[in-house]
Amino acid sequence: MDREELEGELEKLHKASYAWSLSCCRGDREEAEDVLQESYLKTLDGRARFAGGSSFKTFLFGVVRRTAAERRRRAWLHRVSLATWSRGPVGEPHPPRDAEVRSARLEGALARLSARQRETLDLVFGHDLTIEEAARALGISTGSARQHYDRGKKRLRKTLGESPP
Repeated sequence: MDREELEGELEKLHKASYAWSLSCCRGDREEAEDVLQESYLKTLDGRARFAGGSSFKTFLFGVVRRTAAERRRRAWLHRVSLATWSRGPVGEPHPPRDAEVRSARLEGALARLSARQRETLDLVFGHDLTIEEAARALGISTGSARQHYDRGKKRLRKTLGESPP
């Protein structure tokens, strides 16, 4: 894929990519914007290469997820190193919840899920990926993604007090 095609695909998927980045950054808009920009740069400068083994959307969501994880790790290491030198407590700030995206009740139920269940459900329901595409974006097997998807839905139903369809 040449640069012009990449730019076209990035532009076409921008809205969905931003929503996924926001999810990967736990609702922190500023961090989500930085993650998305870094992901775009990785894609355009060749550090992340689309091999065609999946849809471009699946590839891009995987880049965004890994970039968000890398930034969290770097921030954590920075806080730990600062705490080591200052001998102060290491505290992780709590980013604000995105009240426009989910109701407080659903947000609470989602928070009770494992991170992998939340990510799988978000990709499938929020970003219209198949379970197979979600598995590739998360870097896990399809069977594992199916388990996270099924268990996550069951736990949400139980937490929200709904009966299965």
